[in-house]
Amino acid sequence: MTSQAPTDLARRADGSGRMFDQIAQRYDMLNRLMSFGLDRRWRRALVQAMRPTDGGELLDVATGTADVAMALARAYPNTTIMGLDPSVGMLDVGRVKVHRKAIDDRVTLVEGDAQHMAFEDARFDSACIAFGIRNVPDRMAGLREMARVTKPGGSVVVLELGEPKGPMAPFARFHVHYVVPRMGALLSGNAEYDYLQRSIAAFPPSDIFAQMMTDAGLHDVTVRPFAFGAANLYVGTV
Repeated sequence: MTSQAPTDLARRADGSGRMFDQIAQRYDMLNRLMSFGLDRRWRRALVQAMRPTDGGELLDVATGTADVAMALARAYPNTTIMGLDPSVGMLDVGRVKVHRKAIDDRVTLVEGDAQHMAFEDARFDSACIAFGIRNVPDRMAGLREMARVTKPGGSVVVLELGEPKGPMAPFARFHVHYVVPRMGALLSGNAEYDYLQRSIAAFPPSDIFAQMMTDAGLHDVTVRPFAFGAANLYVGTV
């Protein structure tokens, strides 16, 4: 049996920054195709849930290729945005997009770990994470860090995929479990998108995750489902 170098294993590790490096160049296109464009609508709802002050600063955790960071910059022109992500490849793509929009002075992208953020307490008006919390090994640590770096009264907003429910759930589950991973693998040429199916199945139900947010120190946590629960928007207050 052929042995594999540790670096090769790390590169493919589920949810790791190096895993996302492998699909960085096609990540945006794949998201549009596989969600039928609904991811944009869901992200808009996330942006609307943020509560910045005039001249304040917002944090986008697991910023990836900076779609949310740029949307925040557009929606709140008097704010600055900090985007954090463990994938160098995704950040490189994001920086090109930010530069093309000429908002380099307002959007900063840095490499970092959601579980151990190098930001001072109560720095940001609000913090968010879109489709990234399921990739954080210790989700509670990630939530506590987001609460720690957010000012009292600010929002912590989480947008994440989930298991669909309701009368249309069988069709939605078929799309999530079978169509999405296979389309992703076909279009990207990588098997990494098989991870998507496993990570969604392993993510806790919405009521349990909402309780996790409360346990992390947030209050008034609300849950807004989209597409029969195929995605959920969680909003808590620090």
